[in-house]
Amino acid sequence: MRPYVSFLKLRLNMGMQYRTAAFAGVATQFFWGMIIIMVFEAFYEHATKTPPISLPQIITYVWLQQAFLVFVTMWFRDNELFELITSGNIAYELCRPWELYGFWYAKLLAQRLSSAMLRCFPILIIAFILPAPYRLPIPPSGTTLILFIITLLLGLLLLIAISMFLYISVFVTMSPVGSLLVFSVLGEFFAGLIIPVPLMPSWLQTIANILPFRWTADFPFRVYSGHISEQAAINGILIQLVYLSVLVVLGRFSLNRILKKVVVQGG
Repeated sequence: MRPYVSFLKLRLNMGMQYRTAAFAGVATQFFWGMIIIMVFEAFYEHATKTPPISLPQIITYVWLQQAFLVFVTMWFRDNELFELITSGNIAYELCRPWELYGFWYAKLLAQRLSSAMLRCFPILIIAFILPAPYRLPIPPSGTTLILFIITLLLGLLLLIAISMFLYISVFVTMSPVGSLLVFSVLGEFFAGLIIPVPLMPSWLQTIANILPFRWTADFPFRVYSGHISEQAAINGILIQLVYLSVLVVLGRFSLNRILKKVVVQGG
C-alpha cells in the first residue's frame, strides 16, 4: 500500500495548488445553490400535498450537494486518463511496478479530495450563517454527524469505484464523450442530484434503491438532515460496504481482463 499512499499524498499536494479555480467554483456553486433553493421554496409553497421530505431537509440536501459537489458528480473526470487510453500512451502506465487499478483509484481519490477541501468549507460557513429559510441546519445530534461523515466518505469511495468503469469502457468505445455522457446522465439522476430521490415516483425510487448511485449522494445527505434514522443509516453503511466491495472486485477483474487485449501500435 505504501506506493499508493505516497502517490495519493503527492496528488493531494498538487491539487491543493489550484486555489483560484476553487474560489471561482465556490461562487458558482453558491449561486446555483440559492437558485435551486428558491425553486424548491416556490414548489413547496404551492404544493397541494404534503411532500415526503420537508423544506428544511431539502435545503440541507441542496447545500450539502453544492459543498461536496466533487464528491458526488460523475462528470468530474480526469482528462489525462482519457488521453492515455485513446492515444496509446497507456503503454507507459503498464510499465509501472504497481497495479494499474490501485494507481488510478488513488489518483482519482486525491483529485476529488483536494478539490473538495478547497471548496466545501467556504460554502458550509456561508450556508450556516444565512438567514432563514436559506440557512443550513445543524445535524439533529452528534451521532447523526458521525454517521454522515462515514456515509459521505464511503459514498466517495463508492463513486470512484463506479467511475473506474467509465475509464474502463473507453478501452472499448474509444470515445470519452459518449461514455461520460451515459455515466453522467444515469449516475446523477439516480443519485438524486437532479430530483431528490424522495420526490421521485415510487417506481423510480425502486430503481434508484437497487442501483448503487443513490448511496453516493442521496443517502449521506438524508442521513445528515435526519430524514433517514440512525438505525437505517447503520444498515445503509453495510449496504455501501457491500456495493463497494463488489464494484472494486469487478472493476479490477474487468480492467485486468481488458488490458490483456490492448494493442499499442507504433514504437
